[in-house]
Amino acid sequence: MRPDDWYLTQDLDAFLERAGEFLRSRPALHTVPLTVVDSLRRRGPHIYGPEAPLFGTLDTAGEVRGVFFRTPPHRLNLTSLTEEEAEALAERLAADGHRLPGVAADRDTAALFAAAWQRRAGVESRQTERQRLYRLGELTSPGPVPAGRARIAVAADRDLLIRWHDAFMDDTGAHNGQDAGAWADSRIAYGGITLWETPDGTPVAMSGATPQVAGQVRVAPVYTPPALRGRGYAGAATVEVSRAAQDSGAAEVLLFTDLANPTSNGLYQRIGYRPVTDFAVYEFG
Repeated sequence: MRPDDWYLTQDLDAFLERAGEFLRSRPALHTVPLTVVDSLRRRGPHIYGPEAPLFGTLDTAGEVRGVFFRTPPHRLNLTSLTEEEAEALAERLAADGHRLPGVAADRDTAALFAAAWQRRAGVESRQTERQRLYRLGELTSPGPVPAGRARIAVAADRDLLIRWHDAFMDDTGAHNGQDAGAWADSRIAYGGITLWETPDGTPVAMSGATPQVAGQVRVAPVYTPPALRGRGYAGAATVEVSRAAQDSGAAEVLLFTDLANPTSNGLYQRIGYRPVTDFAVYEFG
C-alpha cells in the first residue's frame, strides 16, 4: 500500500465517477458521504464553507476500497479502512501539507486514522464523540401519542426552523458551517422537516429527513426546545418522519444517536430502530 494509491480531487464529478458505485454498494454504512455529496450537487460546493471540498478514493487493481471527503474547515470523514490503508492516507495528507481538525468514521477506522495522523503530523488526538448508527426495523409508536398532529414545515415556518437549527447545533456542538437560512430554504423546498404541533397549532418539536439517495434516507435533525422535552413530541414527530420515509420507498431508514444520551437511544429503539455499528469522532491538536 502506497500513499499514491490514494487519488485526491476537488472535482465532484470526477470523484463520483470513481466512487459512486462503491458508495451505493453499502448505503447504510455510507449514508454520510452519500447525503453530503447529494447536498453538494444540489446546492453548490460552498454550502459548508468557503473553501472547495476535497475528495479521495483508494483505488487498487481497478477496485475502489475506500473513500474520504472533507468540506473545509470541517473534519475528515472516512469510510471503513484497514490499518495499512489509514496509514497510507495519513502519510499522503501530511506530505501534501494538509491540516486536519479531526476525523469521523466507524469506530475502528477513526481510531486507526487518529493514531496514524498523530504519528505523521505530530499532533495530539482525543476522542470527543461516540455515535451509533441505527436502521429502522418494524416501526412502532413509543407510547401514548401526545395531543396534536404532524405537518410538513412550509415557508411560513422559516424563521422558526432557523432558530431551531441554531439551537440544535448549539445543543449538539455539531456546527457544520451551513447558513441556517439556506438550510431552512432547502428543507422547505423538498418537505424535509416535519413539525409536531399542539391542538392550538403551536409547533413544539421537529424531525427532519434527508432526500432519498441510493435507497436510504437518514432522519436528522430531531429537536425539541428544552422547556417542552419529556412530553413525547419528538418521538411522535420522528415516527411520522420514519413512516413517510418508508412510504416513499426507501429501502433503509437510518439515524445517528449520541451514545452519551441514553434518552434518545432508548427512544429510537422503542420506535423500532436497531443498531448497525458505532462511529467515533476525534479532534486533533
